Parts: sequence; C-alpha cells; structure tokens
Amino acid sequence: MFGEKFQRKYALSDQGVVTTKKGTFWTVVANLVVMMGMGILYLLMMQFMDVFTGSAELPDAAVFCLLTLGFVVLSFMVHFQQYKATYGLVYEEVKAMRLGLAERLRKLPLGFFGKRDLADLTETIMGDVNRMEHVWSHVLGYLYGSYISTAIVAVMLFVMDWRLAIACLWGVPVAFGLLFGSRRIAARNAEVTKAAGLEVSDGIQEALENIREIRATNQEQRYLDGLNAKIDEHERKMIKGELVTGLFVNGASVIMRLGVATTILAGATLILSGQVDFMTLFLFLLVITRIYAPFDQSLALIAEVFMSEVSAGRLMEIYDTPIAEGTETFAPKGHDIVFKEVGFAYDDEQVLKGVSFTAKEGEVTALVGPSGSGKSTCARLAARLWDASAGTIEVGGVDIATVDPEVLLTDYSMVFQDVTLFDDSVMANIRLGKRGASDEEVLAAAAAANCDEFVGKLPQGYDTPIGENGARLSGGERQRISIARALLKGAPIVLLDEATASLDVENETEVQEALSRLLQNKTVLVIAHRMRTVEAADKIVVLSDGKVVEEGAPASLLAEEGSVFARMRQLQLASDQWSL
Repeated sequence: MFGEKFQRKYALSDQGVVTTKKGTFWTVVANLVVMMGMGILYLLMMQFMDVFTGSAELPDAAVFCLLTLGFVVLSFMVHFQQYKATYGLVYEEVKAMRLGLAERLRKLPLGFFGKRDLADLTETIMGDVNRMEHVWSHVLGYLYGSYISTAIVAVMLFVMDWRLAIACLWGVPVAFGLLFGSRRIAARNAEVTKAAGLEVSDGIQEALENIREIRATNQEQRYLDGLNAKIDEHERKMIKGELVTGLFVNGASVIMRLGVATTILAGATLILSGQVDFMTLFLFLLVITRIYAPFDQSLALIAEVFMSEVSAGRLMEIYDTPIAEGTETFAPKGHDIVFKEVGFAYDDEQVLKGVSFTAKEGEVTALVGPSGSGKSTCARLAARLWDASAGTIEVGGVDIATVDPEVLLTDYSMVFQDVTLFDDSVMANIRLGKRGASDEEVLAAAAAANCDEFVGKLPQGYDTPIGENGARLSGGERQRISIARALLKGAPIVLLDEATASLDVENETEVQEALSRLLQNKTVLVIAHRMRTVEAADKIVVLSDGKVVEEGAPASLLAEEGSVFARMRQLQLASDQWSL
C-alpha cells in the first residue's frame, strides 16, 4: 500500500511515508476503540434485557462506570496519538517539503527556469504544497485507516451473521467504486481549473511588473478588462469542477447511507422468520451508526485527493528534473576558458553550433555579434549556469561539466546589465559578494566601485534600505553596487554583459572606472553590443547564427577587408551620427 507508486502519487518523502503509516495505524486503533464503546453499550443493553425477562438481577453500576471511565481515558489517549500522527508529524513533513523544494531549485540548471514562469513556480511552492499538506493531514491517514478498520469490523460482522453484514456493508464498495470511477473527470477538471488559476496569477504579475508602461500608454482599462475576464473564467471552471465532483461525492454518501435502511429491512425480515434475535439486530444497528463515520471526513475531502494528484505531479516534476552535479574539488591550472566544439539548444532550437575559442587568463575577450547570435548563451555556459548539449568547456584544463556549479562559481564574478538587488541595505547587498566579509572589506570594495559618492547622499549611508531590487537607486548606482560585489569577491574570472549599455554619460564614466579596477589581471569575457567599447579588448570573437565566424585582435579584424566586425563597426558609426 505504501510503495514507491504511492509515494510519488502523493509527493511524499521517505519520512512522509513513515508519518502516513503512523497516522493510518492510530486511525485504525481509534476507530476500533470507538467500536469498543459500542460493545460496552451492547453489553449494558444485554444486561437490562436479562433483567426485563427475569433471568438476571440489575447489573452492578460500579462495574459499568469503571468500564465507561476506562473507555473514556483510552479513547482520549488513542485520539491524542492519532492527532499527533496525522497533524503534528505532517506539519514537519510540510516544512521538510518546502525546504527540500528550495534546495532542489537551488541546484537545478537555469534551463529549467526558462520553461517555468515565476507565477507557476510560486503556485507550486505555496499553493500545491498547501493542498498536499491538507491531504496529508486530513485525508490519507483517515482514509486508509478507515479501509483497514472497516475491513476488520466487516470480518467480525460476517462471523456473527453474513446476511446482515452484507445488508450493512454493501454500500461502502459501491460508493467508493462510484467515486474512484469519477477520478479521471475530477483530475481533468483540476487540471483545467489549475491552468485558469495560473492565467490569473500571470495576469496580475504582468500588470504589476509593467504598471509604468500600462499607465504611460493609457492601457489601464484594457488590462483590467482582460484580468476580469481571466478571473471570471477561473471562477466558472472552478464552480463547474466542484459541482461535478460534488454530485459524485454526495451521490456516494447517499448510497453508503442506504445501508442503514437495508440493515433494518433485512433484520426485520430475519427476526420475523426466527433466524436472528432482536439483540443481534440491535448490535448491527449500533455498529452501523459508527461504521460509516470514519469515511465521512474522507468522503468530504475525496475530491481534494483526486485534485491533489495534479499538484503532486507538478511537485514531482521539480524532483524529477536532473540537477547540475559534479565534484566538490576544483583545482584548475590557470584560468583560461576554452570552448571546444560547443553546441547548445533551447528545446528544439539550436542556438550554438560547434563553437570553439579561447579566453586567456589576464586578457579581455569580447563576444560580439548580432542579436540572437549566442553571445549571452556562451557567457552562461562558461559559468555552467546551463550545461552544453555538445562539446566541452574547460577552465584551466578542467571540464566544468564535472564540477559542482556552486564550487565552480567561487572562481567567477558576474556583472550583467540587469542587476539583481535585494530589499536590504547597501552594505548587505555588497556583502553578498563574500560571505562573512568585514565592514572594512565591504567599504573598501564600495570605494573602489565609486559607490561613496552616491551613498553619502543617502539618509543612513551604507545602512540605507534600497527597496525591492534597488528601486530607490538609479541604474548607474545599482550597477556600481553590482561591481562592488564583484570586487569584494575577487574571483579570477569576470563575466560582463554590456554593463554600461543603458547608462548616461556621467554614470557610464563612473562605472567604467570601477570596471577598470575589477578587470586587472583577470580572465575577462565581455558580451558587447557597442563596438567602440571593445576596441581596447585583447581579443574579439565574432558570433553569427550560433557559430564563430571571426576572431582576433580588434585592429586586425578592422583591417581585414570585408570582415563582419568591420561592417558592424561601420554600421554603428553611421547610427551614432543620426540626430533629430
């Protein structure tokens, strides 16, 4: 019952399987203890019947009081253990699941995130885990415990009288057969509802991220109308799914409860024919008042079990995605970056085709080419943010595909055009470059990155919160914080993605001065869009359509007749001369 298939079906960890077993065990014990209470009531009724017929005296009240007290104490202890097993332990499982997901996401290659948007991942980590938590705590233990305890009671009832047992229990398999027969419909409705919910989340996220553009183009009403339509569609699909599922659930509940009527009819018939006595029927009626009770909660939430399979599938998709692994040691002989016949594809789209070049230590190597030629892809492959589909990339003679990405990245600093900052102080954002760095080290790196000038104007200096993703800073100021991080890290390899492309002249000058300090004696790989910014590079690699079409020193490429680099340089010079 608790095999690998079960574990994947409900996205349980190994400890989660153990927890579910405990919850099931204590649910079985709790259900049987409740049935024991029915037995005490039956014995009391038997004593009174004997008194009424004159075959016995009144029972000793103290005995039954002690029995009742013992039952209450035992029931409390058992239900307390059941609560701990089905709630207390499960909440630990939820904690472990979220931490496990975070750890898994940390190790996944960036290619995975390119296929899943932020709203989708957020829904998986929060919404899907919440849904599974409810199933783990409220359904699994109760449902499987009810199966087992009902089977045990059913055996006892069949021993007493198989005819009344059938009359009492026939509705249980029929009801669950109806429910499980409808699970495909429920799962399909869950998928449709989930997709509609993600459309709503995506719409809200898109509107918040692009609020400036929406207002600037007077598109507020159009976006609101579109968002309202998505919300209405989600609501319609949710109502439809719950209505269909509700029909099956309530139909199953009615069918199961028909067992009460059939037990009374069958019992009355058997009594009239003299085949059973009244006390036997009375025992079955006592049992039937409790035998359906364990299923009540499970029936009410059985639809959630079916829907949870969709959530579990989304969670397992993350766990099934191969992580980027490698050795924990990285001892390169120097820091030359060597591409050897490297190929890379996004799904079915081939981006790089047999790319080969060398970025030497102590030199600046610039990657240039038209948009979509593969420049940024090369930089990300060089840091193993993605893994190459073909060929090898070596650093100091070591194939980076064999090195754990976290170990590898200790030798890399990256300064990209799109800077990512956290809603924290300037000091804390710079310190991300080197864990445990002293304040003096941080301030020295900040000064070298020309941060002192703008930080001195902030109300709390380096302790000033900068807002979400540095919203309170200008582009140049954010870029200088990014460079300060890289300076603090002091890694021997630096990757630059046109760090000054979107800056004004004053900020560009400040950033370029900071970059000059950062790049000294490093292996530098620069992604360039402006040709004039790479004319001082030691080597230029020209990419086009995912291939290296030219490489060499800037002067030699410019002097080469008909070279792609010379043509790109001429086109950019012509565009620089354009004016209003």
